[in-house]
Amino acid sequence: MEEISPSYRELTYIAFAHRGARAYARENTLDAFQLGLRLGATGLESDVWITKDGVPVLDHDGVVQERILKRPISQYMREDLPLHIPTLRDLLLLAPRGVAISLDVKDEGSFDAVVDEVRKVHGHVAPFIYLCHPDIDVLQEQRSRSLGISLVSSVRLSRLKNGPEMHAARMRELGVEVMNMHHRDWNGGLVALFHRFDVQCFAWDCQFARNIQDMARIGINGIFSDWPDRFYEFNDSSTI
Repeated sequence: MEEISPSYRELTYIAFAHRGARAYARENTLDAFQLGLRLGATGLESDVWITKDGVPVLDHDGVVQERILKRPISQYMREDLPLHIPTLRDLLLLAPRGVAISLDVKDEGSFDAVVDEVRKVHGHVAPFIYLCHPDIDVLQEQRSRSLGISLVSSVRLSRLKNGPEMHAARMRELGVEVMNMHHRDWNGGLVALFHRFDVQCFAWDCQFARNIQDMARIGINGIFSDWPDRFYEFNDSSTI
């Protein structure tokens, strides 16, 4: 894999290719991840599921279509899955070290297997790996097990039971590094609030250049898009 061009590092945020460059290639495949990097992504995003034999693999819905039936990935041995479904290790080995990788851990019981894979490839210090989950209580349980890896509270603003300030305070207390919300949930005031608690801010579903520009302008630290090339449609620091 070629090194990332220095021009890509001019961005003020991590540019995540959501499920790879899924606007141009079959999502969550190695081809999509490679294309995302070629189009300028400085981060990759995917969803993790566990096979029957305990292998973390990448897929969005966690099911395999078999003619008219669907079966969960958890019922398959790794070797029996369709060839287009990669393992987490495939992705970790594909991406140059330091490229951010955001993983939506769908099944809380799979955290151990995911962390083990990260440790095998990157050792015990890999802050560029982000493990996302909507339940902060689950993240609390995983914090000691996941030291050296970044944890992400990924939830909509409307589902924060005690409001954003209390949530940010608890995140700092627990050592959860990142708050990830839909771009419509963010504004400059909320970004400033979470930053005040030393929490980074990620925004997902930024599919248009104007969404990306708006998030960059208010200081978002990571942006997710299906269109990695759109991160550069306005890459002029004077507009941010």
